[in-house]
Amino acid sequence: MKNLIVILLYFVFFQISAQQTVEDDFEGNGTISSWFGDDLNVNARFTNPFKESINTSNTVLEYKDVGGQYANVRFDVEDNFDLSENYTFTFKIYIPAVGITGSQNNQVSLKLQNGDLSQPWTTQTEVIKAVVLNEWQTITVNFKDDSYNNLDPTSQPPINRSDFNRVVIQVNGEKNNDNVTAYLDDFLYDGTLDATPDGPVFDNLVWSDEFDGQGTSITDLDDTKWYKQTYPIINGQTWANGEIQHYTDRIDNSYVSNGTLKILAKKESYTKNGVTKNFTSARLNSKFAFTHGKVVIRAKMPFGVGTFPALWMLGQNIKETGGYWAATHGTTYWPDCGEVDIIEHWGDNQDFVQSALHNRSSFGGTVNKGGRTIENASSEFHIYTLEWNATKMKFSVDGIQHYEYAPENKNNENWPYNAPQYLLLNVAILPNIASNFTQSPMEVDYVRVYQETTSLSVEESTKKNHDVTIYPNPTKDQLTIRLNDHHLKGEFILYSITGKKIHTFLQNSELKSHDVSFLNKGVYFLKLKSLGATSITKLIKE
Repeated sequence: MKNLIVILLYFVFFQISAQQTVEDDFEGNGTISSWFGDDLNVNARFTNPFKESINTSNTVLEYKDVGGQYANVRFDVEDNFDLSENYTFTFKIYIPAVGITGSQNNQVSLKLQNGDLSQPWTTQTEVIKAVVLNEWQTITVNFKDDSYNNLDPTSQPPINRSDFNRVVIQVNGEKNNDNVTAYLDDFLYDGTLDATPDGPVFDNLVWSDEFDGQGTSITDLDDTKWYKQTYPIINGQTWANGEIQHYTDRIDNSYVSNGTLKILAKKESYTKNGVTKNFTSARLNSKFAFTHGKVVIRAKMPFGVGTFPALWMLGQNIKETGGYWAATHGTTYWPDCGEVDIIEHWGDNQDFVQSALHNRSSFGGTVNKGGRTIENASSEFHIYTLEWNATKMKFSVDGIQHYEYAPENKNNENWPYNAPQYLLLNVAILPNIASNFTQSPMEVDYVRVYQETTSLSVEESTKKNHDVTIYPNPTKDQLTIRLNDHHLKGEFILYSITGKKIHTFLQNSELKSHDVSFLNKGVYFLKLKSLGATSITKLIKE
């Protein structure tokens, strides 16, 4: 049996019982990774201007509303809050009277939202607290005993809900253009979050291009990784979306220099297939397709009204003209092949970035989308990330998630995403291109694709397991797992004889029966994914 195990990759352990606090003292000791200001200026490392009374800390968060109608500050957490037992949030606040205009109520509200929704406020709950000016005070918000407001009156009480993963703090209300400056400190939630990943951990780099090139010299792309698509999808006259450029395979429009890829959109007369157009650009197809994983792209958008860059994916099975995979895999027309827009940016909506899904359930002007405004999308690099597993897709920029797509009842129309997709990078030109536009590049520092480590090592596969008993073994339809140490609770990962991950069993009690009727006959390995368990149990399926 040992000789049959040839996979040499290592396996990564995770602590199933790990818990994470939600707190921030703005001194660098918190667990909140980033604060984000909507319609206001926020500085989470601001020198405390009122070092007195109950707050003598050195740094605080500055909340500076300079007239934004819906100004607030917020953060997201990886796992949802469980308010059934822990429902209290506290923080300190100081509001100097000199920083206020207008006649709004002196108040602060804490709102809980589902940040995965395209309109998170629609299901929010809110508690409002009165505040005094010119002194530090501790605000306590209790979603069990305090009076709360549900924006949707049909929503359940907050302590009966588990869909909140965003905290929003708003000073002196909304729907006004008054100014207010405030300082926040020592934010704390009285519970913890389950820090266990709620899906696969994509830790294995399987494909990448770092675009290192040869210093300042201009070089062409690695043609083992990229194909320059020049033929249109629709017809010989135009591309989708009314785009007015020719895509070329010239080094003039796509090249590597100074450690980055440039996709250069240019104003120039260019004739192809008997059609002359006034703009050129490039559209790259990856010669790599994959199912499930994490895509990380560090990129800088082009400048100019009418520019339309995108980092995106299409189903490898798309039936089209001119695509890299069409000749060998093309069986399915768009949108049934599935499209995933990791990020799109429009030059006439500078700094707004959006992620979207197109499939048979909604395409074209799709409802499956979400985005946010970031700073300096075209002058600074940002990290755009997609995490894609069998149940959901999560989109983020610089570590802040702005959209999640996870249809509850999946079918071929809304979830054609259990098949390989490939990457596309392009800059399109739209008919509203500015008259003074000459050229502008999208720059890409790197493209990386990670997938889950799914293999057992030779050494691991031969270990004995004294912590777990399984029976019957051999088995047919049902398998009972007994944990000999009652502290060991978590997940069992089932692997094939070649080390491929097959299935996951949840084990939250010492003794549990599991259905294995779906397995083919053969030899498998079970590995307990829990703190302290490092051994493997062999399973034979009859």
